[in-house]
Amino acid sequence: MKLNIVPARTGITWVKLGFKTFFQQPLAMSGLFFMFMAVLSIATLVPFIGAALALALLPAATLGLMAATQEASKGKFPMPSILISAFRAGKQRLRAMLLLGALYAAGFLALMAISALIDGGQFARLYLVGGKISEDLVLQSEFQTAMWVTMVLYLPLSLMFWHAPALVHWHGVAPVKSLFFSFIACYKNLGALTVYGLTWVAILVLSLVAVTMIATLLGSPMFAAQAMFPVALLLFAIFFTSVYFTFRDSFTDSPDDLLPDPAGEEL
Repeated sequence: MKLNIVPARTGITWVKLGFKTFFQQPLAMSGLFFMFMAVLSIATLVPFIGAALALALLPAATLGLMAATQEASKGKFPMPSILISAFRAGKQRLRAMLLLGALYAAGFLALMAISALIDGGQFARLYLVGGKISEDLVLQSEFQTAMWVTMVLYLPLSLMFWHAPALVHWHGVAPVKSLFFSFIACYKNLGALTVYGLTWVAILVLSLVAVTMIATLLGSPMFAAQAMFPVALLLFAIFFTSVYFTFRDSFTDSPDDLLPDPAGEEL
């Protein structure tokens, strides 16, 4: 397996492929996305460890959606059982995926702990447990600082885990090594990932503007609030569909650029 460096414009291609593949199998992909959300939501209900359990399941659940996208891109109908692909790949890869999930949960909770040192845990409680967002809370400088620090620190964590589940599942890479390889691949293709991210932000903003304009024309402010939720869910489902292509195009069997190994070996 070797690293493939793609031009920045590929980020737009990944978004287009996400839309194209989703609408090839809209019922299957939307249904699987809602199952994905349901599994994580149910996990959060487990007493005491719910938030950590949901975080630990996220890499495996994301891999399930990527496997579904792979099937849909081939013109096949992905069945619900594909969501548990990570748990059906043999004991060795199951252990590796569980370890990867534990590492993600530990890393994310560490970020929350750092934010708690800044604002006394207000942002962490709101994010992990939920609660009512008040104007007074949002305007607090400590809360804002904790939020921005968490967002900045989450970026490298996200890059480490972006390709890691797929590397573990499809290429049998050890969990810790997969984090390194994922970070390097994201760094080398940072231009494409930046364009990819900005394109999705633009789509979300334009969708919000469109819904707001329609609500204004209809003279119904409530329409915007009611319509934006399903629109956002649809866009998030398409976003998760597009994630597979960021992995598929970042690794190949025949480029000139070898992915470096921290142990000095070839991957």
